[in-house]
Amino acid sequence: MNTGEIARLQAKTPEQRFLRVLEQEFHQPPRVAQAVLEEAQACLLGHSDVLQPGQMRVLLACRDAAASQALPSTATREVVWTVDAGREDLYVRQRAGRQELRRVRLQRLLDEALTQDAAATQEDLARALQVSVRTIKRDCAILEGRGIYLPTRGHLHGIGRGQTHKAQIVGRWLQGETYDQIAQHTHHCPASIKRYVQAFARIVHLHQQELSAPQIALLVAQSLFLVQEYLAIYRTHASPECRARLEEQLQRFQAARPEKKRAS
Repeated sequence: MNTGEIARLQAKTPEQRFLRVLEQEFHQPPRVAQAVLEEAQACLLGHSDVLQPGQMRVLLACRDAAASQALPSTATREVVWTVDAGREDLYVRQRAGRQELRRVRLQRLLDEALTQDAAATQEDLARALQVSVRTIKRDCAILEGRGIYLPTRGHLHGIGRGQTHKAQIVGRWLQGETYDQIAQHTHHCPASIKRYVQAFARIVHLHQQELSAPQIALLVAQSLFLVQEYLAIYRTHASPECRARLEEQLQRFQAARPEKKRAS
């Protein structure tokens, strides 16, 4: 797929249509329009029974089901998977290629399964991404070779795991890398990276309010697994430079909460 074809696909996405409306009909600058789009996505996506473009429903094993338990007798859960994230996926495809896009999608599907208290097998991933199990095994081996932990059904109850890609991305950000630098190193879209950092800041803020990890997971609609991992990153990255960078993000987070200003 060449650059022109990718540009034409981007122009047809619902996100691009929304941006055009903001820019052309409401006369918003491109940066403001992009910020409104991201805020709308954060507020609305995942809170409706209606599937968004690129999403599908699948049945997966429940998160706490033992990996050794036979699949026919395993409790299952319906999960919404984002197989195609639109502009974000097109960004990755354009800059890193088709194989890296598939690996980014693989990680996203595993994260979404975990957030919804489910666990996917390599067979589940192969079916959703329409590739062979052999291809998924190869992708998993490459990602694990980069030190990324993949929470598949077979790995969730293991020990000695590495870090998930989200934790690695947040760690890079804390150590001073920009969104664009992280995108270059990890092949993730800057918009996705920004969401991970913002979620990390919200979790740290709630932790500083002395909420427990399960309470935080409920409030931010993330898995307990991810909340615990982000809190571990917060504790281990305690240098003055890391804490100063985090404090700037926390201040922006606080400034963006108009409801708190009205209450005070």
